[in-house]
Amino acid sequence: MNKIGKIGFLGGGRIAQAMAKGFISAGLTKAEALIASVHPADMLSLESFQQLGVETIVQNDPVIKNSDIVFVSVKPQVVPEVLTEIKPISDNKLFISVAMGVTIKTLEQHLSSKARVIRVMPNTPAVVQSGCSVFVRGSKATEDDAKNTQSLLEAIGTCEEVSEYLLDPITALSGSGPAYVFVMIEALADGAVRMGLPRDMAYRLASQTVMGSGHLVRDSKEHPGVLKDNVTSPAGSTAAGLKHLEDKGFRSTVAGAVEAATLRCRQISGAA
Repeated sequence: MNKIGKIGFLGGGRIAQAMAKGFISAGLTKAEALIASVHPADMLSLESFQQLGVETIVQNDPVIKNSDIVFVSVKPQVVPEVLTEIKPISDNKLFISVAMGVTIKTLEQHLSSKARVIRVMPNTPAVVQSGCSVFVRGSKATEDDAKNTQSLLEAIGTCEEVSEYLLDPITALSGSGPAYVFVMIEALADGAVRMGLPRDMAYRLASQTVMGSGHLVRDSKEHPGVLKDNVTSPAGSTAAGLKHLEDKGFRSTVAGAVEAATLRCRQISGAA
């Protein structure tokens, strides 16, 4: 892997904190090679970066000047304003944006023609180094940029390179997906509590069941339908539970949620 160099963060939210923690834990960089700019009112983010040993400031310019790679993790609606401000000092830097809905074209328009851009879609399990990220190269991003981006993102979970047109459905699936899964965990636990389980135990068992099932699909390479059939005995309890889900439209409801979220992503991207 190529030398990563110094890393800066414009914005200090939970995803930025998760990435910084992951990069340090994976040994890709040291805390002293990181710098972050945080809004002065965001004391929680300020303290979180400082606890990692990362230099934390309230100005953006020093982040650009002192970094080889800059993560753009401010709110999407302020990205054009922030990038325009630092445009004069953005030559020969790699900018990795995690701002939802902000396209490669928009990023490149607001930076120097000598800046390189990569757009990333992470998700919140990155906070526990179990994220699911994808990235898209800008027109000037190099092979080394792509390799370094992949190495960094794999420190907080999995990572794949994709085409930009896929980002809206990916956002609806893996970006919004944790919320759907949290609702399912809550629902599984609610059902178990109704049947007599203590709530804290129900949440532990439900979350571990979801996590283990995900690992089994990913690592076994078996089709989810095959794995489902392996659990389902004739006339058994699983078969009864699955019939109830099918009767209530569970499968089409979840698929519909991804479709609805994709359409909303396209609206947001279009408005941006």
